[in-house]
Amino acid sequence: MNPERPKERSPERPDADEPSTERPEARGAPIGRRVLLGTLGLGALGVIAAPTLQRGLESFLAGASDKDPTGLTGLLPNGGGFRYYSVATSVPHKNETTYRLSIDGLVDHPKTYSLADLRALPQTRVVHDVQCVTGWRVPGTPFEGVRLSHLLDAAGVRSSAGAIRFNCFDGTYTESLTLKQARRADVLVALRMQDKPLGHNHGGPVRLYVAPMYFYKSAKWLSGITVTEDVRPGYWEDRGYDVDAWVGRSNGRDDEPTS
Repeated sequence: MNPERPKERSPERPDADEPSTERPEARGAPIGRRVLLGTLGLGALGVIAAPTLQRGLESFLAGASDKDPTGLTGLLPNGGGFRYYSVATSVPHKNETTYRLSIDGLVDHPKTYSLADLRALPQTRVVHDVQCVTGWRVPGTPFEGVRLSHLLDAAGVRSSAGAIRFNCFDGTYTESLTLKQARRADVLVALRMQDKPLGHNHGGPVRLYVAPMYFYKSAKWLSGITVTEDVRPGYWEDRGYDVDAWVGRSNGRDDEPTS
């Protein structure tokens, strides 16, 4: 998808997990000393190998999701916290030479930025929890990039404008914000995440980051910013999700706000 994909459901809050009615003594039999020692040994090995295994798992899930438009790979456990989604069957890779970000629509000065152009602009660092509408959260995640408001000011937004339309180079995903939302200080055209360049699997080399909203608003693989008169619902809004996706105040959820 793009930003970590919500499951297709109604906007109502999903039911909580049902408590188990199974009796505690029915959940397992006692284990022997040899099995216990073996389990402890495997646990110690897991602690030593965990970082390497986790990186490998994340790499595998990210690569698999690139070819999985169903989003089923996102259901697999991942200790790193993030789930990887795409709504396209494949997503091209962009780099220093091939990446471009266009700004057009109701502006006086349409412009196209290269990756080097964006890196040369003043950078802002924002640290907030990332909250997916499907329920998972990654706390204290730093993003760095150019404030969207800076790019809009440079483009010269016309008085008739009221919203922003975002397009992505996966050829499928779209998103939107009102002009007021887009001008928030915690809305970035992000180039870095977790203190390193934004990788392809996380929507790099450039993605949108909307700190106070559910993560599907933070469009991955950002390629176009079009200033419009009115809000045009994005990919998931067309499928039933809230256009104004404030964490804890939308989509029938009551998660703790991220900002």
